Amino acid sequence: MTPFSLSNAGARRVFMDRHGLVETPQGAAHGSDLLALIKRLGFVQLDSINTVARAHDMILFSRKPRYRPKSLTQLYERDRALFEHWTHDAAVVPMAFYPYWHMRRERDAALLKSRWKDWRREGFEAQFQTVLDMIRERGPVSSSQVGEGEKRGSGGWWDWHPSKTALEYLWRTGALAVVKRKGFQKYYDLTERVIDQTAMGNAPDTEETIDWCCREALDRLGFATHGELAAFWAHITPAEAKQWCTEALAAGRIIQVNITGVDGVERPAYAWPDLPDCPSQTVDPTSRLRVLSPFDPALRDRKRAERLFGFEYRIEIFVPEPKRKYGYYVFPLLEGDRLVGRIDMKAFRADDTLRVRALWPEPGVRWGKGRQRALESELDRMLRLAGVSALSFDDNWLRDPP
Repeated sequence: MTPFSLSNAGARRVFMDRHGLVETPQGAAHGSDLLALIKRLGFVQLDSINTVARAHDMILFSRKPRYRPKSLTQLYERDRALFEHWTHDAAVVPMAFYPYWHMRRERDAALLKSRWKDWRREGFEAQFQTVLDMIRERGPVSSSQVGEGEKRGSGGWWDWHPSKTALEYLWRTGALAVVKRKGFQKYYDLTERVIDQTAMGNAPDTEETIDWCCREALDRLGFATHGELAAFWAHITPAEAKQWCTEALAAGRIIQVNITGVDGVERPAYAWPDLPDCPSQTVDPTSRLRVLSPFDPALRDRKRAERLFGFEYRIEIFVPEPKRKYGYYVFPLLEGDRLVGRIDMKAFRADDTLRVRALWPEPGVRWGKGRQRALESELDRMLRLAGVSALSFDDNWLRDPP
């Protein structure tokens, strides 16, 4: 059979629907409603950069403007409805998914021990029992509270003292759990005191885990290559995802489709058999302008964002100033099914002001009075999240595309 071809407009709408970006951002944003949103996304990436608000807060706010960070804290630290671990990066994940991290923890145990012998300071393995005994006696601790007498590093974020490395290893491999963050510093406790036995469940085997990873990723992407399925949770290898796709296709559980990029080129992918009849293909996304986090799950795969939306994007943190096209940490602007620009802004909390330093419309986008009103309305909504009460625009803030 000739594979079903999905137009670029249809692909954008399906993809945005899976990421909670089609409907008007509204509704309750705490408790079970917030948990349902996180389940819909699969996880929410955590990040410490706080130029306006932290990445996880902006991801949730862009879909639920009534969201406030204390609601995520409630779910994570008090209700234990979420746990923290790694996907492609540190993330909070619904507790219902906890059993499917068993394979990840086992694989990390071997991989990290091998890598960190070369990448970290010597002696971290010798600290395992000392760290565990300390936590058992004292309760949750942070990295600053362990390793008394050990030399602290001066080489940046990743120059860890041995006990800090031991904490991270024991967390990544399952003996410890992160129970909270304070000033974005993690606090670790014994997993047995944090994760309820019923939540742990029976650990799925490798085959079950691969099947779960691929099914759940395809649900949240709408269509994907085997590489994109593997990358979604970052648990399984591309080879494992490819084998799953081969077997699922042969069994008729999935179909092959062609996805049309913004350049008009069709590229092969996999989808569930109901994709050709999926109603979200023809649903017009809300036209409300909104600011996305640079770590928004819809943009995490930069190449996919460029194929679907024609939006070339990277964070230019490590690019020297003369070579930067934009500010070092700019926020994409979404309107309907188009990414229409990027904005450089920062909350200056001592001045109680959110300052817009620059905005670059995408080529072909006219920044008229209507878009300006929509932008100001969205930024006004963001003030409370940013922890300020005033909005300002620098001189010459509206720029031509580079």
